[in-house]
Amino acid sequence: MSLAPPLDGFRFAFGTLSVLPVRVSRWDRQAARGGMLCAPLVGVVLGGLAAVVGLLLLLLGASSLLAAVATVAVPAVLTRGLHLDGLADTADGLGSGKPAEDALRIMKQSDIGPFGVIALVLVLFAQVAALSQLYGDSWTRGAVAAVVSATAARLVLTLAARAGVPAARPEGLGAAVAGVVPAGAALLTALGTVVVAAGAGAFLGTYDIVRTALSVLIAVGVAELLLRHCTRRFGGVTGDVFGGLAETAATTALVVLTLG
Repeated sequence: MSLAPPLDGFRFAFGTLSVLPVRVSRWDRQAARGGMLCAPLVGVVLGGLAAVVGLLLLLLGASSLLAAVATVAVPAVLTRGLHLDGLADTADGLGSGKPAEDALRIMKQSDIGPFGVIALVLVLFAQVAALSQLYGDSWTRGAVAAVVSATAARLVLTLAARAGVPAARPEGLGAAVAGVVPAGAALLTALGTVVVAAGAGAFLGTYDIVRTALSVLIAVGVAELLLRHCTRRFGGVTGDVFGGLAETAATTALVVLTLG
């Protein structure tokens, strides 16, 4: 399988995974393949912007809690809440306990059910609490965590788009990217992301090299468990499932970074 020109991949990644002013010039399987391989780069950019806002507030005298809230808010704004919406819909679909067809129908509805509300509240609270603690420990630690968690969140999208993972529906973003990434390329992207995350941890100390790498690995592991469960329940992945995986990975990475 050939890859689309790199620029098409960048455009697809940033044009579909963020509200940054990037025009998607191609909407085919090759462009989707390049875009999903570039997904972690979107995380680096969004996480970096979130860290800048958080650090600016701290510099101006804001509390670590307020900086944490702003840091969580930035990626939500820059994605129009895409992943948070996916998390809520996935929670409603899984929580319904209904057969795949009915669960998918529930997920397509515009309203949010009780399972979705609970998932959103818990995930957002966990992210804010973790970042508040990290900013309280060190401004640098909080900023690194913002970038690493956002990158891990988009890495799991690359892995979820690997060959062998089917789409639950014939239409939508999930169908457009399902199975487009060769398994080997997905693995290499994951290994590269872990190495880069470990390098970021080196700015904090020797122990943080291991902790930061582990945060990405554990985030990927937890997201993989959710992916397999969703694939069994829904018959494949949807755009909502991708969003749920991203928020799950981001939260897991942040929690791991607070430990030890």
